Amino acid sequence: MFNRLKSIFRSRTPPKPLVRARFDAAQTTRDNWRHWSAADHLSADMEAAPEVRRTLRMRSRYEVANNSYARGLVQMLANDTIGTGPRLQMLSADETFNDAVETAFMRWSDAVRLAPKLRTMRMARCQDGEAFAVLATNPKIRHGVKLDLQLIEADRVSGELRWFEDDTSVDGISYDRWGNPTDYRVLKYHPGDIRYMPGDDAIHIPAEYMIHIFRQDRPGLHRGVPEITPALPLFAQLRRYNLAVLSAAEAAADFAAILYTDAPPNGESDEVEPMDAIPLERNMMLTVPAGWKMGQLDPKQPAANHAEFVKIILSEIARCVVTTYGTLAGDFSGHNYASGRLDNQIYHKSILVDRSFWETEVLNRIFEVWFREYRLTADGRVVDERHTWFWDGFPHVDPSKEATAQETRLTNNTTTLAAECAKDGRDYLSVLRQRAKEIKLMKELGIPISSESPGSPKSPEQQTEPDDGSEPREDI
Repeated sequence: MFNRLKSIFRSRTPPKPLVRARFDAAQTTRDNWRHWSAADHLSADMEAAPEVRRTLRMRSRYEVANNSYARGLVQMLANDTIGTGPRLQMLSADETFNDAVETAFMRWSDAVRLAPKLRTMRMARCQDGEAFAVLATNPKIRHGVKLDLQLIEADRVSGELRWFEDDTSVDGISYDRWGNPTDYRVLKYHPGDIRYMPGDDAIHIPAEYMIHIFRQDRPGLHRGVPEITPALPLFAQLRRYNLAVLSAAEAAADFAAILYTDAPPNGESDEVEPMDAIPLERNMMLTVPAGWKMGQLDPKQPAANHAEFVKIILSEIARCVVTTYGTLAGDFSGHNYASGRLDNQIYHKSILVDRSFWETEVLNRIFEVWFREYRLTADGRVVDERHTWFWDGFPHVDPSKEATAQETRLTNNTTTLAAECAKDGRDYLSVLRQRAKEIKLMKELGIPISSESPGSPKSPEQQTEPDDGSEPREDI
């Protein structure tokens, strides 16, 4: 009886509304199943398995070697990020010690060719996905510090064939229980080298002396994939399209003229052999058979939208490295001053972020090992390891406007000389010292200084009191 009453009560009570969240992108329909058929649920390391990364590296290197845009993209990133090389500035209170360390590091950088090696690492990180460098001792270095930076291709850092069965390693890199790298397994020769033999003993390098950089796009990713991976199909499409346009234009150019007739077959039109080639000469009047007409093949190539298609493809390619079409193509013809500067600001922001990554992951580690060896020759002096790095500045679109803005910021005290010099990749102390030397020499030679020329603003110390006893007046 109770169950019957319970069922009657439930039948009279309206059901509670059931809320369901729905995403269109999560639905598999007849229209989108092909597009999402390659989506997987693999981990970061399994998604970037050794065979997958090997294929991507080969295709990326091939495209960079044969595509001008791909080559320019990789070279542009290396030149803009590294430039002529980072410069060290020590921050201790002893300026004499600072100058000595900065000079020694600069000479060591030139001896080991640090800037070219960093540019090569930046290129490898873009086209190979990762770059490796070993901090090793090289007795041939022409400097008191014998530290050297030896670059290694990503193909040489490789694990055993069944690396995924080991919980502590990922394709040649061993980790401790906290996820810190402890050891790198480096093959003696590149797998594509004629001297390579499968099964050869590998060299194990402690993580302390190995620099490994890559862009970690997913948590748990331990090996990098090429940064231009999303653009590889686009590079191929652009090359195929350009070759198709060129082939069509060449085929049309092969025919100077075509004879055609509207007469029916099996008549007088058969007197002319089909597909017969007639040599032509310049400045000659020709006659054609009766009933025949002379015309020219319309090539229709290049198509009217060819340039627009190239621009769209290059714009999409540029986004995978956080740049714009104008920067990638080197074409700002369709920009005005404001839009050109905006394009550069977007790209320069990404370069600044990348430089911060290089300082943390590469330069500070190099300096730590270098300074440890340099201290052995510092005569036991008390030293301070605080330092910073200076990079090449970005050239301004309009130098005169930038100089005016810089002067305004310095006048209203919204910036400092150190900050303004840092934007140009210069040390403000070096600038002031050099400027002081120049001013001193100009005074000795009697050359007028612009700041002391007539009509220039006077400093408060140079302002004189008026003779009428009134308050001093500030010059405007």
